[in-house]
Amino acid sequence: MAVESSPMATTPADTQPVPDADAARWDAVRRRDASADGRFVYAVRTTGVYCRPSCPSRPARRENVSFFADGAAARAAGFRACKRCRPDEASPASPHAAAIARACRLIEEAEEMPGLDALAAAAGLSRFHFHRVFKAATGLTPAAYGAARRARRVADALPAAGSVTQALYDAGYGSASRFYAGATRRLGMAPSAYRKGGEGEEIRFAVGQCSLGAILVAATVTGVCAITMGDDPQALVRDLQDRFPRATLVGGDAAFEATVAAVVGLVEDPRGRHDIPLDVRGTAFQERVWRALRDIPPGRTASYTEIAGRIGHPAAVRAVAQACGANPAAVAIPCHRVVRTDGALSGYRWGVERKRALLERERA
Repeated sequence: MAVESSPMATTPADTQPVPDADAARWDAVRRRDASADGRFVYAVRTTGVYCRPSCPSRPARRENVSFFADGAAARAAGFRACKRCRPDEASPASPHAAAIARACRLIEEAEEMPGLDALAAAAGLSRFHFHRVFKAATGLTPAAYGAARRARRVADALPAAGSVTQALYDAGYGSASRFYAGATRRLGMAPSAYRKGGEGEEIRFAVGQCSLGAILVAATVTGVCAITMGDDPQALVRDLQDRFPRATLVGGDAAFEATVAAVVGLVEDPRGRHDIPLDVRGTAFQERVWRALRDIPPGRTASYTEIAGRIGHPAAVRAVAQACGANPAAVAIPCHRVVRTDGALSGYRWGVERKRALLERERA
């Protein structure tokens, strides 16, 4: 059965009002999101063809597009399969899932980042084909995946390392300059300060009250690094101190109060999108999960299983749940929109009742 919107012919493309589900599907089509392959197909009335979301063909106009659960439903409506993306066949990445997994392990276990030729050979694919399939399966290029893994190793090793240099070479960086080029963006502060628990770094913070209880907002010079909620304001401050025991925690000034007000406003009305700058750091996997969470429209929910599928790791349901639990920025990264497969509310770092309240506000 078709899942179809009813656009008006006079409405310009990309601006017509559509149901949330169709809006999410259309966004995936416009981004050629390979992680959406297998969840639905889209059909174009003017060509009579249906495609997978990642089809590389020329984009159609929104008013000519319909969405179907699968190819069988599209064929029943009179459409034929695209000969370019072959939507009735397995996703290009799926036949090579085991090979991509081997390549990921090779990157993670290697002392130095393997070259593209070596990775492609290990996967049994050509250099070009491997690069395309790897990105479709992981959402990252091999180089970006390797960089994220090395940066995570450095972040993990810095607190106990004898020096920054020791940590970065142990993590597989061939030179110090390559690490320092992106270190502050990845760590949120200078590597030496991170290694020393934030020593010499200034973190502004404020604790206030919102309708859901106490709320703490903290930020580095890069952006908001923590949004936490609870019943005990002092417990929130202690948690921040534990993360950066040697940082200088400074009460927010008037400019910072504007940031806090924006965060509180997001809690009170979580339906809108925000432009609050964030400085959140995690593993490559966690960051992919957090990006997927921000793609869930307000008022909608997704299961942990669905998120795992969207990021190309359908078996990593438990890891997705752990990434949600590690989210450092409540509401700004909307992990409250993730529920169990049966729709029930599961654990939430800041309390299930707060999760329920946020979802009710979004659905109001």
